Amino acid sequence: MAILGAGKIGESLLSGLLSASWRLPEEIVATGRREERVAELAERYGVETTLSNAEAVSGAKLVVIAVKPQDFDVLLGEIGGLLAPDQTVLSVAAAIPTAAIEQRIAPGVPVVRAMPNTPATVHEGVAGVCAGAHADDEDLALAEEVLSHVGSVVRVPERYMDAVTAVSGSGPAYFALLAEAMIEAGILLGLSREISTQLVVQTMFGTAKLLRDEKMHPVELREMVTSPGGTTIRAIRELERAGVRAAFLNAIQAAMERSQELAAGDP
Repeated sequence: MAILGAGKIGESLLSGLLSASWRLPEEIVATGRREERVAELAERYGVETTLSNAEAVSGAKLVVIAVKPQDFDVLLGEIGGLLAPDQTVLSVAAAIPTAAIEQRIAPGVPVVRAMPNTPATVHEGVAGVCAGAHADDEDLALAEEVLSHVGSVVRVPERYMDAVTAVSGSGPAYFALLAEAMIEAGILLGLSREISTQLVVQTMFGTAKLLRDEKMHPVELREMVTSPGGTTIRAIRELERAGVRAAFLNAIQAAMERSQELAAGDP
């Protein structure tokens, strides 16, 4: 297995695969652009590292492309003609359609596109995956198995990948903005920043666990917390007056449209 571009997401995949013992260190090769970076990865994980992407893909059953979108053309120029149909390419770069990759690599090579998000770095991410023209269920299953070690995975048709990007790819920033606002509100009410931060972050974490682990519907949880004539309903009334729900709908729609623009090559 080759991980090309072991930045934050690439390293999180590397860490997750090794900690789950899905792959041994000697079965993985990782690449980077700086000598000190590849030396750091080799020391930390015991994997083979190289500055040469062409060298890394030789003999790799799975080739994970984890470079930034702006580095894609250079990378595919290096490895595109070296890939073979018995290899699977898994791209985790945002807004790069499978067709754009297939045009730059050898014919018949299966390509799977994924959109993981930042919590993958703590093995709590979620990724949408879709198949390119030559990828079958076996290729998708391989990609899902890899990504499952850093979070959960959903399979979608490629036409919905921009929506996945808008909802979950950009999603951590929405929650961070909400956390920032709630922390500032706590400070306004007289709490220290440290205590306000602890209260907000743990509340977000616990709420997420209730929704996920107890399979509660958000409406059910909101109604559980909202007593008639109480504090919560007063707060929710103000949020609705401010148009928070509509703002989220509009914001996520805007994020999807920008993802579509980037996929079309609009800088």
